[in-house]
Amino acid sequence: MRIILLGAPGAGKGTQAQSLTKKYGIPQISTGDMLRAAIKAGTDMGKMAKAAMDAGQLVTDEIIIGLVKDRILEDDCKNGYLLDGFPRTLPQADAVTNAGIEIDAVIEIDVADSVIVKRMSGRRAHLASGRTYHLEYNPPKVAGKDDETGEELVQRPDDKEDVVIDRLKVYHELTQPLIGYYKEKSNTVSTLIYITVDGTAHITDVEAAITAKLG
Repeated sequence: MRIILLGAPGAGKGTQAQSLTKKYGIPQISTGDMLRAAIKAGTDMGKMAKAAMDAGQLVTDEIIIGLVKDRILEDDCKNGYLLDGFPRTLPQADAVTNAGIEIDAVIEIDVADSVIVKRMSGRRAHLASGRTYHLEYNPPKVAGKDDETGEELVQRPDDKEDVVIDRLKVYHELTQPLIGYYKEKSNTVSTLIYITVDGTAHITDVEAAITAKLG
């Protein structure tokens, strides 16, 4: 099972990725993790990526595609893989297709912006332990305090409402066009299925909906 997950930041992709990788026995392939591993291992692609980063440049799509192609040849990908955070743009999606990287299913987790803003801006964290709370869905016993230590909870910078709104704007501009791209592709490529699930449902219901549609 070779999968791409689509959805806005805060839609719940990370939670469903954990479920899917466990269910199908496939690795979650993160471009960030691949970059770090390739640079550490000193591979050809890793050296190219390091040179770009040392020069203060963005790592090119060609390098990322090269890393993905190398990664999916590893033994743990024999049953498939889940691409995490890639592709992000139409040119990257075209590059995936042109590189012959096979995809069986594209899963879109659909959540309205207003729900995502509420979800993310309501999160609070106890940084020392990693415990997280939500002002509405999972509030601490004492407002603003960690349940176990009584220490102050904080709002992570990425969870501030204005930052969330900015991240959503970037998503809509760069990544949302992939929805139309893969929907159209699923109509012409018989081996590709496109699945949309309601990300506002309970986590287990979202998981069940994905599993039912994947078959």
